[in-house]
Amino acid sequence: ANTIVRSGRAEKQPTRLRTPFRFYNSPLASNMSASGSQLRQRSNLSSEPAYQPAPDDDWDPSMPYGGKVFLARRKKPDPWWVTAIEITVLVGTACFAYYAYYYFDHLHFHVTKAYAHMGFKEAQHQIGQRYLHGKGVEQHHPEAMRWFHKAAEQGHPHASYNLAVGHLKGIQTELKRGDVRRFLHSAANQGIAQAHDIINEACARGACDD
Repeated sequence: ANTIVRSGRAEKQPTRLRTPFRFYNSPLASNMSASGSQLRQRSNLSSEPAYQPAPDDDWDPSMPYGGKVFLARRKKPDPWWVTAIEITVLVGTACFAYYAYYYFDHLHFHVTKAYAHMGFKEAQHQIGQRYLHGKGVEQHHPEAMRWFHKAAEQGHPHASYNLAVGHLKGIQTELKRGDVRRFLHSAANQGIAQAHDIINEACARGACDD
């Protein structure tokens, strides 16, 4: 240690360390430094001019952050005719569900008849069955024979048999001479056993030639 003499008294000076030690920086000091830089950054940002929307923009200045939170544009109400169509569709759907539940046979008849008009032989035979038995429609034998005839001309075996039997029973048909035998043979060739019986019994007596 160095000795310094001041006013008759000798004072010792502390010896300086030459080792390059560093001071310990606490986290609090580091945070204070970082906070200071963030404050300077915010002050720089606040000095920039704030964005102002156009006068026709839909925004609320009473919202936080200076009115920078934009509101969603209000949806315009649908025209009256759109609402009327929606109500009509809902009512129609409810009515159709009610009709389909309580009048299923009637609905099935009309759907099947639509396919029959398009030329489907199975649908034509089903319509003939419904007119023959009065299921879902008023019973009408001549109309049943008319639909059986359409299906039989396309080779439907059961329709061919029913048409021939209906003619033999005296129901009004549009068959010509020899058509009964022709349709019975068509049905028999497709596996209708009853057609074989009629050919062997009724046709053998000449009933199929009327």
